[in-house]
Amino acid sequence: MSSVFKNQYKSLSTVTRAMSKFYTFTPTANNGQPFPLSNLEGKVVLIVNTASKCGFTKQYDDLEALYKKYHDQGLEIIGFPCNQFASQEPGTSEEIAEFCKINFGVTFPIMKKIDVNGDHADPLYEWLKSEKPGLLGFKGIKWNFEKFLVDKNGKVIQRYSSIKNPASISGDIEKLLQ
Repeated sequence: MSSVFKNQYKSLSTVTRAMSKFYTFTPTANNGQPFPLSNLEGKVVLIVNTASKCGFTKQYDDLEALYKKYHDQGLEIIGFPCNQFASQEPGTSEEIAEFCKINFGVTFPIMKKIDVNGDHADPLYEWLKSEKPGLLGFKGIKWNFEKFLVDKNGKVIQRYSSIKNPASISGDIEKLLQ
């Protein structure tokens, strides 16, 4: 490959990454501050809709373990509390953050509570669902703790159901971190 072509390819890759819609979203952190996803450019990101009173809540332990293991290598995990599934996330944003820290030692970012389905669904979740529909093209979120894995270029690579244990996706994360 000629050096001119290599440089054009690098430039195109940079432009493509910069243009990824993922980086245009700015959710709100649990403390009310903007959390621009553009700050995560070049990182692998795992996005999870969470709930404190769900049978899958124990997944916080595995999510935190993944975060501790891979954060220094470029992994970010972002939790999005949601109360749309059997009212299993009834607390305020502050209560949710405190619950996560006290009960599971969560150090990864937890956002403000959002809707992931319906007329008031968060725009980021609308985009994630359109980029990686579920089984048989289903675009809704079926339950708490569904996960989306986003690569370093802002592309949604994989969607995992609630029953998929976070520890079991470490191989997919490792591939993207290389």
